Amino acid sequence: MIENIDKIILGNSGIAISPLGIGAWAWGDRSVWGYGQDYGETDIREAFEASLEAGINFFDTAELYGLGRSERLLGKFIHESGAQVIVASKFMPFPWRLSKERLANALKTSLQRLGMERVDLYQIHFPLPPRPVEIWADALADAHDQGLVRAVGVSNYDEEKMRRTQLRLRKRGVPLTSNQVEYSLLNRRVEFNHLLRACHDEGITLIAYSPLEQGLLTGKYTPENPPPGARGREYNRSRLEEIQPLIYLMREIGHQHDEKTPAQVALNWLICKGTLPIPGAKNARQAIENAQALGWRLTQEEMNALDEISARLSK
Repeated sequence: MIENIDKIILGNSGIAISPLGIGAWAWGDRSVWGYGQDYGETDIREAFEASLEAGINFFDTAELYGLGRSERLLGKFIHESGAQVIVASKFMPFPWRLSKERLANALKTSLQRLGMERVDLYQIHFPLPPRPVEIWADALADAHDQGLVRAVGVSNYDEEKMRRTQLRLRKRGVPLTSNQVEYSLLNRRVEFNHLLRACHDEGITLIAYSPLEQGLLTGKYTPENPPPGARGREYNRSRLEEIQPLIYLMREIGHQHDEKTPAQVALNWLICKGTLPIPGAKNARQAIENAQALGWRLTQEEMNALDEISARLSK
């Protein structure tokens, strides 16, 4: 296990977190991840406990994950363990949620499921129409002013919408802490469209979800062994063949760092990019493997090599 992990600060919130978190999308989700089939509550509890032992203290959930089940499970594990953890959740601005009060009500319901009086980070899940992002920025500021959240963030916002939200929040005296977006060696859009640079310039933490591209960067899937279900249809044989040179390079680099796995190399690459990756963990084994991405760093030469090959493969 990793000991004495140096913490980082979440945006400019003053909240100290581990340089890697856990994404709880799969915690209770049946439709995408198959909760209740090959893993269940006991497995997730063990993943939570293993993460804590490894020094990871940041857990990201949402009201939509498992239709609220993820929040309930996370809240239950926190209560049972008595651990001091940093919790992030999200509000989904569905088109029928038109008023700021809908966010306030959803937040209070999330807090009830979590068993908490306030959440550390509350985010807008997507910038959905018809309401402009300024409406939800005001709603986040209201929640902050009421003491229901310690910090506020957004998710899946492009640079223009992020800056508009930041401007509105600034007028309310509330900083924009984070932007959670998809980012991995196989999806580098945030670099190419300059969102990552904008986050760094503004002191906004970029939280990287799907950092292992739903398992593709673990190296366990090949053209002969595709991922199951919908992922197998999305990541077909041609795509799996295409990424094998990257997987090979990640194995070679991992070999130079005390036999790190491709997944650990992929997560460390994101950490070296100045982001906060939040891989999922459905069991203790996955949580322990995630944590082994900490405590070491890729060299600049290795980063350059990964950048070069992944640029040709990125979405």
